This record gives sequence, C-alpha cells and structure tokens, in this order.
Amino acid sequence: MFKSISDVQERFEGKGYLCNRQVATVIYLASRMKKPILVEGPPGVGKTELGKTLAEVLGIELIRLQCYEGLDEAKALYEWKYAKQLLYTQILKDKIGSILNESVTLQEAVDRISEEEDVFFSERFLEPRPLLKAILADEPTVLLIDEVDRSDPEFEAFLLEVLSDFQVSIPELGTLRAKHIPLVILTSNNSREMTDALKRRCLHLYIHFPEKEEELRMLQMRIPDLSDTLARQIVEVVYRLRKLDLKKSPSISETLDWAKSLIVLNADKLDQTTLDSTLNLILKYERDIEKVRNHLPQIIKEIG
Repeated sequence: MFKSISDVQERFEGKGYLCNRQVATVIYLASRMKKPILVEGPPGVGKTELGKTLAEVLGIELIRLQCYEGLDEAKALYEWKYAKQLLYTQILKDKIGSILNESVTLQEAVDRISEEEDVFFSERFLEPRPLLKAILADEPTVLLIDEVDRSDPEFEAFLLEVLSDFQVSIPELGTLRAKHIPLVILTSNNSREMTDALKRRCLHLYIHFPEKEEELRMLQMRIPDLSDTLARQIVEVVYRLRKLDLKKSPSISETLDWAKSLIVLNADKLDQTTLDSTLNLILKYERDIEKVRNHLPQIIKEIG
C-alpha cells in the first residue's frame, strides 16, 4: 500500500503515468479509506489508464467491468452455468431415477428431488462476472468500472448497494461478503450526470487535459527516442488543436500514437507537409481535419 502522497506520485511515475498532487492525494486517501473513486473528465485524459496503472503499481489483479446501455445485474454480477447443470443432470440421470423410483407418491418424489436441488445451485455452477469476481477474490484487487455513465440509471442504483457494503445477495446461496474490499475506480465521460447518491459514496476526481509542460514530460517519459524539438512541436500542436471547436479533441493516447508514428516516419521536426499527412492520426472526424487544414500555415508558423 502507499506510504504517502509522494509515494503515490513516485510509483505512478515509475510506470510512466504522471500524477499531479491532486490526483495522487485522492488515490492515497482512497487506498487508506477503502473508498471508491469516481473519475470524471473528457475522453482521453487517462481515466481508464489510472485504474490500470493503479493495479500495476500495487502488483494486484485488475478486474474490469465495461459499462454500456442495457448492462444488467446478470452480466455484471453472476450467471448460472445452465449448460453444465444440464450436463450433470444427464450424467446423474440414473441416480435421480433411483431417487424417484424409491418414492411412493408424486409429492414424495418432488420433496426428495427438492432436497437435492441445492447441489445444482452451489458455487460449483456459478459463473462470477466482474463484480462478484472482485467480491470473491482471495487477494486484494482493483475493480475498474469503466464508463459508468453509459449504463442505465437502474444499473447505477444497483451499484450503490455493492459500493456501500461490498456484499451481494444470491437467493440460492445467501449473502456473499468481500474477503478483501477492492480498490474501485469508476470512470465517466460525462455523457450523463451521475446521481448524488453515487457521488456521496465516492471520492470525486476530475481530470483535465494536462498542461503543456506536463504533457511534454509525459511524452518524453513514454517515448524516450523522441527528440526535444519534435516533442515540443507535438505538444504545441495538440495544445492548439484542443483550443479549436472540434468534434473530438486529441486524447493523450492519440498524441502518444502520433508521436510514435512520426518516429516511424523518421520525422525530426514538424513541417506543413508532415503535419497535413498525419492529421488523421490525431483527428478522427473528416470535418475536424478539414477545419484544421485551414489553420495549418498559422500553426506551423507559431510552433516554429
């Protein structure tokens, strides 16, 4: 576990994730208080990567639940292995038959079969989904509930019980409590507002796009082969693009991919031709690309 806020920053930086003081403070508190973290911010600022890096830093398993519209408890919590139950029923057909043959009346047969039905609704036939996996884990884990804003409000309400008590009730098995309370990271791209009830249960963290110097350090840390000149030009271009009214601003991961691509192209600095021919690597909509093309001469002049 973390010794201090500085320890969080150092260990995250050791894995290539720059953690400012605010982010490190929330992570430190969450690890000490066993509270979930709700991370909000625009797409591509490193919210999901925060959860992945947290697991990597602590050397523990990452369990990820990707949320989407229509996600329900069965897909997030558990399902019964019906095919396996049916197979075992076929294998034990003779044994079941003998039980039925020993019964005199229909009611007695039903009663005797019902006494044995718990065998088919035991953990042997239970298929844990991400939430239950995190609760049943024998070792501490990081539970990443990604893009929770994509799920329906009903599913968000279901999460409240899980995040409050870290326990679930399965009618056939009873209440299952977490052996180790997982470190929970929930991410949201703000496609819909999270409820106050969810926010109350979490430490809240909003991540903005990094400042230029911070993103420059990130680039140099992740891609050490990048020249200083090219790294600074990349950051300047991305910074300017994010100021434009685009449908989708370049994310950090797209910036990193663009930088790696420029190395593959043996570019040591950006000129208008190189920038024009690689715009599609950082912009994902043709309308955005056409809009930026109108600004290319000015951008190249400004970045030098």
